[in-house]
Amino acid sequence: MAIMKDEVDVVIVGMGWTGSIMAKEMLEAGLKVVALERGADRNAQRDFSYPRVVDELEGSVHRRYLQSLSQETLTIRHGVGDLAMPYRQMGSFKPGTGVGGAGEHWSGCNFRPLPEDLKLRSMLTDRFGENFIPEDMTIADFPVTYEDLEPHFDKFEYVAGISGKAGNINGVIQEGGNPFEGPRSRDYALGPQREFLGSEMFRKGAQELGWNPYPIPSANLSASYVNPYGMQMGPCNFCGFCSDYGCLNYSKSTPGACIIPALRIDPNFELRVNSQVLKVNLDDTGKKATGVTYMDAQGRETVQPAGIVLLCAFSFYNVHLMLLSGIGRPYDPRTGQGVVGKNYSYQNLSRITMFFGKDVQANGFVGTGGSGQTMDDFNGKQVDASQTGFIGGGIVWARQPGAGPIRGIPVPSGTPGWGSEWKQAITDSFRHNFYFEVQGACMSYRDTYLDLDPTYKDSFGRPLLRMTFNWHDNEIRGSQFYFEKGEQLASVLNPLSTTGSAKQPGAQYNTTQYQSTHAVGGAIMGDSPETSAINRYLQSWDVPNVFAVGANAFPQNNGYNPTGLVGGLAYWTANAIREIYLKNPGQPMVDA
Repeated sequence: MAIMKDEVDVVIVGMGWTGSIMAKEMLEAGLKVVALERGADRNAQRDFSYPRVVDELEGSVHRRYLQSLSQETLTIRHGVGDLAMPYRQMGSFKPGTGVGGAGEHWSGCNFRPLPEDLKLRSMLTDRFGENFIPEDMTIADFPVTYEDLEPHFDKFEYVAGISGKAGNINGVIQEGGNPFEGPRSRDYALGPQREFLGSEMFRKGAQELGWNPYPIPSANLSASYVNPYGMQMGPCNFCGFCSDYGCLNYSKSTPGACIIPALRIDPNFELRVNSQVLKVNLDDTGKKATGVTYMDAQGRETVQPAGIVLLCAFSFYNVHLMLLSGIGRPYDPRTGQGVVGKNYSYQNLSRITMFFGKDVQANGFVGTGGSGQTMDDFNGKQVDASQTGFIGGGIVWARQPGAGPIRGIPVPSGTPGWGSEWKQAITDSFRHNFYFEVQGACMSYRDTYLDLDPTYKDSFGRPLLRMTFNWHDNEIRGSQFYFEKGEQLASVLNPLSTTGSAKQPGAQYNTTQYQSTHAVGGAIMGDSPETSAINRYLQSWDVPNVFAVGANAFPQNNGYNPTGLVGGLAYWTANAIREIYLKNPGQPMVDA
């Protein structure tokens, strides 16, 4: 028999960025909050202290900070008629686990979307006509505007202490920033991070080509900072252990550094770790959530009643819980009907590595995850889709998160895979190379979606989530376009040689190769319950006291990393709950 807990105002599933934001906002509204995290507790002093955290074998091979695929995973296939197989080894993406979630091991690139990214479908039809968008492409406008979200982007950036250079403050273009960005109310919390050699050369080369480089908005702090919650942080020391690792120096913006310590001291907050939520419980009508059922740290089935259920897990698992719990109609690609699982999309990534002589000291072992230079000259409305042959924007950038002997030592093309020639190539090139990446948008399609697998189950006896996804011609053409821009920039720098390639026609999605953790969609926001799973406030159309807060809300992915938009949407949703929902709880929200 399940253990029954006392009812609380709010139960939160997942304790990463969105869970932390929502917890803080609900506590400030005077509500009693219980947060359930499937992984272990974490804090920087215990878990990310030096020298333990700078261990490549533990972090990048054994995947200490990522979810256990033996306990919970998903199955993946390319097409609707294919057999899906379980994802058994971390490759293509890296969902987190434990307190802080993927927000602890992320690199730290923190972009706002361009205003046109949020109105993609309208922008395309206005420019090129109603018949321009391919019939099988299911892209949609976000039901919010940049102007709606700007105060909430600003709040997230100041809580996180983002380092950057504004390009547009209240409509006035700022020298050195991104001239194509939407207007912001003020500059970043901190100035831009210091440059490394690769980003300096990127900036000079881009300027030589007449492009507009600007510093990547970075969650790797450029100076000491105290955020609005009183959390103290220090400047990044370029240790080279950002991606895959927690920060030993309180220098990377993470839930654990920026928000969670403020939660722990609130008497109305309770965090329960090693607590795997199994489903959202609904009443007899199926229209109201009564709480959640979870497996506690001792393996006991437990029920947590709550007035509001906030799904704040990694995007896959918000969708999974909605499907398992019967919240919303599952999507059927054959009919195009249903909403939960539709519009899954990913990100389109390639790399160009440049090798130089010994006079170029790149020192790739030094690094900071989210800092560098990028440009938007070929992003958003700057791209003419009628001429390029693909829909969606993208960026080229220079980053240097830090390289080590396990994470990968690039060598020039033609180098043997082992032996004395391989060793000599490493000696000749390790300190004398850096890379540019090209990152493109990924559109959503009728045949890319998430559902429940009919065959495989997780360790709790539930059907696994099944992903159906493959590259489409649109994304392959985008990959080639942006890779060509990256090659053009690389050629200005005159390297001895380069490696890397764009996707070629017929390319298949490869789950074994890391491409990004930018998995979005599946429970998208929209203006109608016929076409979306959640409304403009991320509230379930079908069960109004359930909210799905995360990248699951994106109708498609843009050219940027998603964290800045995720953080802005979380504060937008929290504000709506406080200002609208709590005045009429249990009802669909409409604008006041």
